[in-house]
Amino acid sequence: MSHPDYRLHLRPLGTPRGASSLAGPRGVGASPGDKKSKSKTTRGKKKSIFETYLSKEDVSEGLKRGTLIQGVLRINPKKFHEAFIPSPVIKPESNDKETEGAYESDLPEELCGSHLLQQSLKGYNDSPDVIIEAQFDDSDSEDGHGNMQNALVDGVKKLSVCVHEKGKEDAGAPVTKDENTFMSQDTRALPEKSLQRSAKVVYILEKKHSRAATGFLKLLADKNSELFRKYALFSPSDHRVPRIYVPLKDCPQDFVTRPKDYANTLFICRIVDWKEDSNFALGQLAKSLGQAGEIEPETEGILTEYGVDFSDFSSEVLECLPQDLPWTIPPEEFSKRRDLRKDCVFTIDPSTARDLDDALSCKPVADGNFEVGVHIADVSYFVPEGSSLDKVAAERATSVYLVQKVVPMLPRLLCEELCSLNPMTDKLTFSVIWTLTPKGKILSEWFGQTVIRSCTKLSYEHAQSMIEGPTRKIPEEELPPVSPEHTSEEVHRAVLNLHRIAKELRQQRFVDGALRLDQLKLAFTLDHETGLPQGCHIYEYRDSNKLVEEFMLLANMAVARKIHCAFPERALLRRHPPPQTKMLNDLVEFCDQMGLPMDFSSAGALNKSLMETFGDDKYSLARKEVLTNMCSRPMQMALYFCSGVLQDQAQFRHYALNVPLYTHFTSPIRRFADVLVHRLLAATLGYRELQDVEPEALQKQADHCNDRRMASKRVQELSTSLFFAILVKESGPLESEAMVMGVLSQAFDVLVLRYGVQKRIYCNALPLQSYRFQKVGKKPELTLVWEPEDAEQGPAQQVVSIFSLVEVVLRAEATALKYSAILKRPGTEGLLDWQDEQGGGDLAEEQD
Repeated sequence: MSHPDYRLHLRPLGTPRGASSLAGPRGVGASPGDKKSKSKTTRGKKKSIFETYLSKEDVSEGLKRGTLIQGVLRINPKKFHEAFIPSPVIKPESNDKETEGAYESDLPEELCGSHLLQQSLKGYNDSPDVIIEAQFDDSDSEDGHGNMQNALVDGVKKLSVCVHEKGKEDAGAPVTKDENTFMSQDTRALPEKSLQRSAKVVYILEKKHSRAATGFLKLLADKNSELFRKYALFSPSDHRVPRIYVPLKDCPQDFVTRPKDYANTLFICRIVDWKEDSNFALGQLAKSLGQAGEIEPETEGILTEYGVDFSDFSSEVLECLPQDLPWTIPPEEFSKRRDLRKDCVFTIDPSTARDLDDALSCKPVADGNFEVGVHIADVSYFVPEGSSLDKVAAERATSVYLVQKVVPMLPRLLCEELCSLNPMTDKLTFSVIWTLTPKGKILSEWFGQTVIRSCTKLSYEHAQSMIEGPTRKIPEEELPPVSPEHTSEEVHRAVLNLHRIAKELRQQRFVDGALRLDQLKLAFTLDHETGLPQGCHIYEYRDSNKLVEEFMLLANMAVARKIHCAFPERALLRRHPPPQTKMLNDLVEFCDQMGLPMDFSSAGALNKSLMETFGDDKYSLARKEVLTNMCSRPMQMALYFCSGVLQDQAQFRHYALNVPLYTHFTSPIRRFADVLVHRLLAATLGYRELQDVEPEALQKQADHCNDRRMASKRVQELSTSLFFAILVKESGPLESEAMVMGVLSQAFDVLVLRYGVQKRIYCNALPLQSYRFQKVGKKPELTLVWEPEDAEQGPAQQVVSIFSLVEVVLRAEATALKYSAILKRPGTEGLLDWQDEQGGGDLAEEQD
């Protein structure tokens, strides 16, 4: 089935709404050179809404001349009439044990992008993003309310855009300064750097979106139309996806006579075509999922929309696994590997983890130093290159972690048994072993394939209790079983030594200029029978988490240096570009206005500012959470790349870690990039021959890993949002303190501190006599005048500005999974302290 591209109805900024559109897609590779534009109405034909694309040859020539740029279309899901091409960059993403310091925030416009290709125009690194604004033609609107939601789709395709020259074509047009502000002066009078590029789409280079959407079926509004007898209207839940005509023959048999019976039924629809003369796409119903608002239907919809393969592994794939079970290590492997089975090796993971990628060891050696080992599951041993198993793992690229389950990258036999470093069983591993001083200085370094036998499976809670009670003998019933060859006291001593070294490593990393942006993250407790959320809390990031993180980072950096030294043209590395300049400048201006002495000159300077600017009181910690959230917005995404494709080694750097080389080595059970790195390291050490892969082919694999990692990140966020919305419905209303993040003329945004969610509060939803927006100096401010609660009271007045601490109530709405934040009347007592519930302000991203 072919899926022609989504149509965009675009115009340059400032073009009147009634002006003709400038661009619109045809299929990928469309060659309209022999077609004339159909933008004018012709006799006997419908008016064409969309222009045809440039030819492939014209696009190639335009890219060479620099009149076209290419990049990823990003669309703001909360303001779906806003689209842009990043210039040219990506945001950081959240990660795992080897946390990379700066994280991808939950800004919605950063959904399904991918990095810009290298042919993007040089010199754009410091320029604003290229803005694309949609023009909406309401004449074909089905329900009379316009079709703004039809025009754009998520940032899911690489495309070429034509950039309008500043001061020429756009002279006198409004220029976007930021999301909410327009400047109407003549662009010729403005300095070059303050001008905003605007553009139109002229060609689709690569489709990335699944063309699938979840949503609801409706009858067409005009019962007398010919279309009414042929089609129903599919309305996607994601407003960036266009509304879709669905043939009635695809719909349930009684849909036309009993449409209300399906008002709350969630369907999946796939776009199959989109004609030039229609505002609506054409699609096919793929599946009825079930009732909206229920966990499994909603989860399946999320996975399908983001192209996550959650099907069972095929028999062809399963045949690649060892068939004689229980499997044991072949005798010849022991002769090829260093035998560490007698060493005190153990794992530290979340209590619920079943895919144990990594283990640690630490034993004292001469002169007061330590031999420290990081031991990673040797997944590449079980995944032969070029096999069916290898191909499906490469395609999935990552395991996807939902609140209630995991969609694994590899079959469970590997994830949870053969590869997982379960205690008291012999396991194949790839190890990095150092001799370290107590201060964490590396004296020697060894890489090699090993065999280990983990003596125990510690949870973070177990390790934390050991750290907090260094001299306490922990009762056996409080700890997991330990193999007879070792004792719990031996494990306790190793954890304490690792903790001391990790503290030194961490301190040195931040002295050397690293950055960490922790954001509030929810964890849920689920009912064992129903699977519904019973409660939630902010995940606390503690010393046991930091211990593991430090050694995973150390291993990843060591492996990056090793493989790059051996294969400077074919190393798979991970880079993190500096923040987006314009967004960072806006943040600098904001901090100056708010009187915050923040230094954004480097990652280390920003980290130091965040640590030193705020105190430990409740208000200061809340302000720090808000500012951390704001600081994450300009950050770009960390990316896998092949070292032979980037010519400038300065671009290899990892901004947040502030290191020249970095990679992912420590999680091969759930990340395919790590499997590729294991193969490179094995070739480096002479265990195998390196396959003759061109840098461009490896880069293509890196791009795919980047795409799937971002999709996985978004699916995780949506899963968390789903469960929290259900919690509000089942257990709400929920109360919390919140801090104001932004103030608009009729609404304001808050960070709800107890739950880490951001919500917009609208003045017209509150019982107010009046409200007034003004700027005090440069600071926006809303003055709310509340209706008196009884006749004897006068109206209460409340001033809302950025960093105001307010009390809010989260209340479910009638629509499934929708909830709103309502401001509590000032003076209302009885809220718990948000800090008491979360246990502090130092919070981490997910470990698994």
